[in-house]
Amino acid sequence: MYNSSRRYTMIDWIEKAKEMSFDAAAPLDPKTLIAREDVREMCAADKCHTYNKNWTCPPNCGTIEECQKQMQGYTNGILLQTTGYMTKTFDTKTYQETEKRHMVNFRHFAEEIRKTYPDALCLGAGGCHFCKECSFPKECRFPDKALSSMEGYGLFIIHVCRDAGLPYYYGKNSLTYTACVLY
Repeated sequence: MYNSSRRYTMIDWIEKAKEMSFDAAAPLDPKTLIAREDVREMCAADKCHTYNKNWTCPPNCGTIEECQKQMQGYTNGILLQTTGYMTKTFDTKTYQETEKRHMVNFRHFAEEIRKTYPDALCLGAGGCHFCKECSFPKECRFPDKALSSMEGYGLFIIHVCRDAGLPYYYGKNSLTYTACVLY
């Protein structure tokens, strides 16, 4: 368990991420992040059924300009990845298991880093899903545990990975979930 009174180095956090079973972790410079309207428009298509129905999803997580400004307010970041390998071209079980592993690890990592950096911005893969059903439009029940998505903030994941020096694609029949923490 990390001591919240100590400031940890980037290397400490990357080691912690790997201890928590992330397959890859790398430093991320928040200044390289660009909130894009075209990515946000994909959220508006509402394929995940949370657009304007969840506090951590668009448009409720802020405008593109607000998201950009918030991300640029941080000096450090970490990119986190969980990769699964499918036994066939479309393997629902591997998708579900990899997503679950990623989300459990990401929630735990977010809790740990927020002990040292309470204002850390934790952006996951997909929406929050902390509560079985979001309280929206009523007040968020757990704002200190809520997680927005990288896409909701307008981030084009392929570019974020490239800029952080991590692959987005790990080969045939692979799938990767990506998240980031800015602090």
